[in-house]
Amino acid sequence: MIPLVILLAVFSLTLLLSKILKKTYSSVAQAGRIALCAMLLFTGTSHFYLTQGMVLTLPDFLPAKAAWVYVTGMLEIVLGLGLLFPKFRKSSSLLLILFLIAVLPANVLAALKHVDIPNADFTGPGLSYLWFRVPLQLFFIGCVYVFGYRTNLQVRGRSVESKLIFS
Repeated sequence: MIPLVILLAVFSLTLLLSKILKKTYSSVAQAGRIALCAMLLFTGTSHFYLTQGMVLTLPDFLPAKAAWVYVTGMLEIVLGLGLLFPKFRKSSSLLLILFLIAVLPANVLAALKHVDIPNADFTGPGLSYLWFRVPLQLFFIGCVYVFGYRTNLQVRGRSVESKLIFS
């Protein structure tokens, strides 16, 4: 839930600042990329302080579970930052979409095992968590596609070129 709040809050604040400073709607994609980057920095860094809880979400057959958690955390951080640079935006977007699909089974396993990641125990919400998590994952994938991969957006019925943050 916190990643969604971060995504929506940063997106809204970035759009508001853009409107105040530039008075244009062309920064919708830029606001989306900044928001996705902020969310991914939050979720990626959480792999380093919630490691034990995240280890519980991995299947038993995987060796070196903590290493997997650290690597996936670094991937989230690097790919999130990649959204901000035109040279890496499309490849980062595609890799993020694949990553979000690939980690969905860990979320399913966490629900089946009732994993509570922050407390690193088995008192989590269970299968009811998936009714929120699966649509949320699809929403994140959609955001990455729309704000990161596509080159233009429709705003108020007209095509608006996506501005690149560092170009």
